[in-house]
Amino acid sequence: MHFNILSFPKVIPCIFVTFVKTVHLISDRKPNLPRLAYRFLRNYGKETFLQHIPMKTKKKTILRLLVALVVVLGVVYASLPYYARQALIHWMPVIDDLETFHRHTVHHNPDDVWHWPFSADYNRYRLTERDAYYLDSLRTVSFLVIHRDSILFESYRDGWNDTLTSNLYSATKTIVGLLAGVALDEGKIRSLDDPVSRYLPTYTKGMQADVTLRDLLTMSGGMAWDEAYTSLFSVTTHGYYGNDLYDLVTGLDVTEKPGVQYSYRSGETQLLAFVIEAATGKTLSDYAEEKLWRPMQAERDAYWLLDKKDGDEKAFCCFHTTARDVARFGSLLLHRGNWHGRQLVSEAYMDELMRPASYLKDQWGKDSLSYYGFQTWVMDYRGMRCPYMRGMLGQYIIAIPALDAIVVRLGRKRSDVYHRELTTDITRYMDIALKILEENGCVLQGAGG
Repeated sequence: MHFNILSFPKVIPCIFVTFVKTVHLISDRKPNLPRLAYRFLRNYGKETFLQHIPMKTKKKTILRLLVALVVVLGVVYASLPYYARQALIHWMPVIDDLETFHRHTVHHNPDDVWHWPFSADYNRYRLTERDAYYLDSLRTVSFLVIHRDSILFESYRDGWNDTLTSNLYSATKTIVGLLAGVALDEGKIRSLDDPVSRYLPTYTKGMQADVTLRDLLTMSGGMAWDEAYTSLFSVTTHGYYGNDLYDLVTGLDVTEKPGVQYSYRSGETQLLAFVIEAATGKTLSDYAEEKLWRPMQAERDAYWLLDKKDGDEKAFCCFHTTARDVARFGSLLLHRGNWHGRQLVSEAYMDELMRPASYLKDQWGKDSLSYYGFQTWVMDYRGMRCPYMRGMLGQYIIAIPALDAIVVRLGRKRSDVYHRELTTDITRYMDIALKILEENGCVLQGAGG
């Protein structure tokens, strides 16, 4: 959701025209528009526009230009849509944005809390200087390794602690995938092959009518959603900063045949959330509280950010919780939907959630999809299949079934270097976690290391 202001050059001519008109209004001389335009374009990026405005004195010129600039900026800002104005105000996404947006509280049950126990070897491992530097270089705030339902290693950095909540960003998508499974298990959703229109009757324009819930779960719904984080005017920026999520996602065309190719689209997660709400008759926050958060015996309240006051949850991005509490979702991945003897999501659904939808083409359109299931990533690490949750600033909750382990990393930055679908920081965190696990003697025989 961050952007570079230089990515919208179409704004520059508008600003120039408004600027010239404003100078005309507040100055005592009529500007020669062609001459000013020529000089502006000739000197854009080289010299100041100041010296080419004909004024009686330099002081008056400066004052008038400052006034003109303020007026121009005000006019341009006021002409922007709501979401763009909000994006300019907040500029960059941050993990501690709880007070930036309206929110629903996902309440825990203070009378039924399960605390992660500490391993006998808790924090006995000491990070190497190189690994510690790497964690800090990407502004890691939390790094946890859990083994056999006990915290083996726990590190809070950059002023963080175990009580602070972080925006999970797109790791939230897996929570939506889990809730879809709960609704299916309860019969609120009849079938994953139901068309979306069964639950959202107006979703029938063109190829919208062909989109199924399974398509949304696997990011193959063909929605005209531009997953661009560097543009002020992208639909992703609109979704994150806007106040009209329902109208936005239900109004987008389907431009590709559904159920053919995977393509990462946050809007499809958001649409899936609206399906869940329609099927259950509950808000996403209330349903998550009832079916997952309280049954998982969370330590603290969580929060789900909204598009406006009493509005819709931003299902594609914005669940807020602590490192210890988000590890509970890792436990559900690890134990196929089971939480300490209680099956919260059926094993059959969890198996699909964590199995790549190989009948689809991958994002490059050449090979079968090997790394994405139902709103959940799947990684092959040293011969071990690891389902995981993933957010845009390096929010990772990784289950390692072969080692009965969970890795949680929360932070403010991630690597921008990709190796196919993986950013290089993910494997680096796995390498660090494996060292910690190795020291505890819990490496799978033959898994590498």
